Amino acid sequence: MDSTTVLHFLSESAYLLIVFAVFLTLGLFKGRQMLINIICGLYFALLISIQFPYYDILLSDFTQSSVIAGVKLSFFIIVTILSTLLFKRIMPEEYREGKFEGFPKKVMLAIGATVLVLSFSFNVLPVTEFLTPGTPIQSLFAPKEFFFGWLLLPLIFLVMN
Repeated sequence: MDSTTVLHFLSESAYLLIVFAVFLTLGLFKGRQMLINIICGLYFALLISIQFPYYDILLSDFTQSSVIAGVKLSFFIIVTILSTLLFKRIMPEEYREGKFEGFPKKVMLAIGATVLVLSFSFNVLPVTEFLTPGTPIQSLFAPKEFFFGWLLLPLIFLVMN
């Protein structure tokens, strides 16, 4: 292994760990229901971003692929935030528990949300525009034949919750 391969692996590992840490922190401070709302919001944002018919109008002024990727990512993030807020309004109240009460369930839900973000990143969203292809994490999440399984895993975690 050369040094560039190691650096790319470390950058993607950092991406994975940062995403997981953000979700686990949200779960600890905002509760399990927040993670459930985020997972539902991610699924809804996936649906909206895949079926959004106005990308050509939204992206008509941009020519660089990295700018187009940034606009698509920004759109996905905005839709995720809005749909998470929607689910927060329509879902039941938060579980009444302490920060570390129900910790294994919070970890499981944080893993589920991380799996969704990573599988979306390498299959739907243009994140590969910013990351170097061919690293071990991408070989785990990028193949199209694994995408459906990665989509099912958070649903199983929701049922187990």
